[in-house]
Amino acid sequence: MRFFVSPSNLKGTTRIPGNKSATARAIILGGLAEGVTRIGNPLPGIDSFSIANMMRALGARTDTSQPGEWILEGVANRPQVPPCVLDAGNSGTGYYMITAIASLIDGCSVVSGDYQICYRPAQPLIDALNELGAKVFSTRNSGTAPLVVRGPMKGGSTTLPGVNSQWLTPLLLAGALTPEGVTVHIKDLVEHPYVDMTMAWMNKAGVIVTHKDYEEFTIPGNQRYTGFSAHVPADWGSSGYPMVAAAITESKVVFQDMDPEDWAGERAYPHIIQEMGGKVIFEDGDRTVTVEGGSALHGIEIDCSGTPDAVPALAVLGCKASGRTVLKNIGASRLKETDRTRSIKEELTKMGGRFDETQDTLTIYHSELKAAKIDGRHDHRIVMATAVAALTASGTTEISDAEYCGVSFPGFHNLMVSLGAEIEMME
Repeated sequence: MRFFVSPSNLKGTTRIPGNKSATARAIILGGLAEGVTRIGNPLPGIDSFSIANMMRALGARTDTSQPGEWILEGVANRPQVPPCVLDAGNSGTGYYMITAIASLIDGCSVVSGDYQICYRPAQPLIDALNELGAKVFSTRNSGTAPLVVRGPMKGGSTTLPGVNSQWLTPLLLAGALTPEGVTVHIKDLVEHPYVDMTMAWMNKAGVIVTHKDYEEFTIPGNQRYTGFSAHVPADWGSSGYPMVAAAITESKVVFQDMDPEDWAGERAYPHIIQEMGGKVIFEDGDRTVTVEGGSALHGIEIDCSGTPDAVPALAVLGCKASGRTVLKNIGASRLKETDRTRSIKEELTKMGGRFDETQDTLTIYHSELKAAKIDGRHDHRIVMATAVAALTASGTTEISDAEYCGVSFPGFHNLMVSLGAEIEMME
């Protein structure tokens, strides 16, 4: 599928769907738990269904038929040997989490996914699981999927690099069910908000995890997850695309039912826009956020250590700000479906964007954007960010891989059109 995007402004009131990362954690924990779990406002995205299918293969009963509430009957903390390959699809979160969960099983599992998953680095997680008593290896001896996983993992102590929280979260989740418990030593951890989210959802399911200054995490063993009921908050990460779109056009959009106390680091989006000179109004205890365009934006420095997924959208925002915008601590953004820093730089350069790039920074200069033919790179965040950029570009921009929005924001096209965006979706 392709998007054809023409310059346009936005106006209206909207609600953002449930958080992708929180939905993933809720499915995993509910699938592991003893008893019934009810998940309100889950994100019905492609990744969510991939994770639910993997938990079914491990023995959980998951009812995802109702959009407003999913019901899971867990495996009572004893995942089963799967009868098939555990297929993560395009879900990196699911891939890493399920690899650790499979290591709890007294038997063999195979974990894989689509072609992007099969090139996402997993060696640090593989090494840690092996150090904790499991036997995990890459079939290609490359530190990438497909992975063969044999348990059961016993527990103990291990060390991880801090560049990617997606290697830490699986050890926290699985560590609670090991006989010895798990201690993880980690240096220079980025993405603190995602780890905070993991620990908060573990607490909802009745499990204890502690840390010392995000450098040492301790998960006592022989714990048990129990069923719970929880509401998934609106996804601040998804909100960033219409928020940035409103800020860089002559627009006014009201976002309702946002949660200012959510763990997601992307809750910084409206504050970043405000700091850059945009007009942002907070009401109802900051649960209603209005973003109004037309203000002169100026460049600032932004620390992306807690928000690597925001890099593509912030690069678009930077293109419309005077001076220069510097995104710092972006290393984790290079380990996603694509090297997102490189991807967004190259695609926006086609549109007239001007950048300087280092391994850990992206500097964006004010740029007059023009229409171009964009490669979405099978990456939902590149597709959505370039669609936002196209709202300010002269002419009509064509963007491939539009269907990949369904990974994290299945209603992206309809929501943007409902607000007035001229985005046509065609095969």
